[in-house]
Amino acid sequence: MRTFSAKILILSIVLLFLNFSAKAQALSGSQIDSLVEKTMKTFDVPGMAVAVLKDGKIYHKNTYGVRSLKTNAAVNENTLFGVASNTKAFTTAALGQLIDKGKLTWDTKVTDVIPEFQLSDFYVTREFTVRDLVTHRSGLGLGAGDLMIFPANNTTTKAEMIHNLRYLKPVSSFRSKFDYDNLLYIVAGEVIARVSGKDYDDYISENFFKPLKMERSFLSIPKIKADDNRIDGHAPVNGKLELTGDTFTQIATPAGGIFASINDMSTWVQAQLNDGKYGEKLQDSLFSSKVHNEMWTPQTILRSGKGPYNTHFSAYGLGWFLSDVNGYFQVTHTGGLNGIVSQVTLIPEMDLGIIVLTNQQSGSAFTAITNSIKDAYFGIKGEDRIKQYNDRRLAGEKEEERIVSEVEKSIEAQLKSKAPKPNPIDYTGTYKDVWFGNVAISNQNGSLYFKSEKSKDLAGTMTFYKGTTYAVRWNDASLKADAFVTFSLDTEGKANGFTMSPISPLTDFSYDFQDLEFGRVE
Repeated sequence: MRTFSAKILILSIVLLFLNFSAKAQALSGSQIDSLVEKTMKTFDVPGMAVAVLKDGKIYHKNTYGVRSLKTNAAVNENTLFGVASNTKAFTTAALGQLIDKGKLTWDTKVTDVIPEFQLSDFYVTREFTVRDLVTHRSGLGLGAGDLMIFPANNTTTKAEMIHNLRYLKPVSSFRSKFDYDNLLYIVAGEVIARVSGKDYDDYISENFFKPLKMERSFLSIPKIKADDNRIDGHAPVNGKLELTGDTFTQIATPAGGIFASINDMSTWVQAQLNDGKYGEKLQDSLFSSKVHNEMWTPQTILRSGKGPYNTHFSAYGLGWFLSDVNGYFQVTHTGGLNGIVSQVTLIPEMDLGIIVLTNQQSGSAFTAITNSIKDAYFGIKGEDRIKQYNDRRLAGEKEEERIVSEVEKSIEAQLKSKAPKPNPIDYTGTYKDVWFGNVAISNQNGSLYFKSEKSKDLAGTMTFYKGTTYAVRWNDASLKADAFVTFSLDTEGKANGFTMSPISPLTDFSYDFQDLEFGRVE
C-alpha cells in the first residue's frame, strides 16, 4: 500500500512538472521578432535591439528598424544605443571593485574622500556615506538639481555642481524616503576618480569594457557623436517624430552616460547573471560574490502595488531595482534620455536576462516587450501587454492634451480680451536662482522672452496666461517641457522674482522647475 502511494506521489510530481513545463514555454525567436515589430508599430519606435539570455547562452538577439529617421540606416548588433541610467550599475560595480581592494567601504563618509562635499544640513553632510550616494535616500526631492546637467547644453562644471548641492532643499528626512537622484551618482563617480586616481571614464573603460571585450561601448560624448553607427533619439512632437538633441552634459556620465551595442550589453548582463564572473571557463571575476550580493540586497524600501506579477516587495539596491515577480526575485533598471529609453531585466533563479534598447522615448514600448517575454517563461497566457500599455499611454496622453488644451484656450482668450494686460517692462530684467544661475527676461517685439545663461536649451517666448503667470514655450519643442513662470511683485507692481512649474504632467522629472526660486538681481 505504501509502495503504491509512493508511486502515485512520484507520478503526480512528474505530471505537475510536465504540466508546468508545458505552460512555461518560452517565446520562439520568430515570436519575439513579431512581438518587437508589433510594438514598434504601435508605439512609433524607429529602431530597437533586443536580447534574451538563458542558461548561460544567448537565446535570442536581433536588431530592428533604423538608427535614425535622418539617415534610415539599419540598426545592427554594433549600433550604439544610449543605455542611460543603466550606467548606474557600472558605477556601483566600480565602487564594489574598490571595496574589494580595501580602498573604501560602502559606509565610508563622503567627506573623507571629497572634503568639500556639503548638503544643506550639517548632520546629513557629516553622516553621508558612499552607500547613501547610490541609494536615492538623501532627503532631496525627485531629480533635485538635474537642471544643472540637463538638457545637455549646460555649462555648469562638476566643481560648481558639487558646490551647489548645499543649496538644494530637502523634501524629506535623511534616509526616510526614496526619491530618484542623478547628481549624487555624479558625486559617486568623483569618489571613484579620487580613490582610484583615474578619471571615471577611464576607470570604467579599463576595468569593465576592456576585460569584457566591450569594444562598442563609450562614455565620451565627442566619440559617441563622431561614431557613424549610433542611433539618434526621437520624440513625438504634434503627432510626428522629431530628432532630439543630447540629454546630459559630460559631467553626468556616472549617472547615465554610457552608449553601448546590444552585443556589449549582452556580455555585461551575462557577467551579472554569473555573479560577476566572466571568461571562457568563468575563471575571472569583476568583483567578489560578497560585493555582488550587497548590490542586489535591498537598501531603500519602495512603495509597491501587486502589479501584473503579484509583487509583494520592491526596493532599490545599489544601482538596481529589486522586487519579487510571480514568485521569483527580479533585478532590473530602466534608463531614459531625450528620445531614448532602455531596460535591463534579470531573473537570476531562472538564469534569465532581457535587454531592450530603443531610440524613442516610449517606456511603454520596452515594458510591453519585456513583460511579454517574462509572461512566456512564467506560463502566463492571455495577456496582451502591448494593448495594456498602449491603453495606458493613450490615457496619459489624452489627459496631457486636455491640460495643455485648457492652457492654450486660456492664452487665446487672454490675447483676444480687451482687459488690461501686464506691462512687459515691469517683468524684464535679470533674475538669479542660487544653484541654477541667471535668467534674462527681455522684451522682444512686445513679447517677453526667457533665456537661461547656463542652460542654453532653455530659451523661448513667454505668453501671458493669468494673473502674474506666463507660459514659456521652449524653442526646441522636442524637449516637451513647456513651463509656467509665475512672478512675484513688489509694492510698486514690479516683478522681484519668479517660480516655475511644468505645464504637462508628463514632463520629465529632470526638469525640476519646482526647485527653482529666482530673485531679481538687476
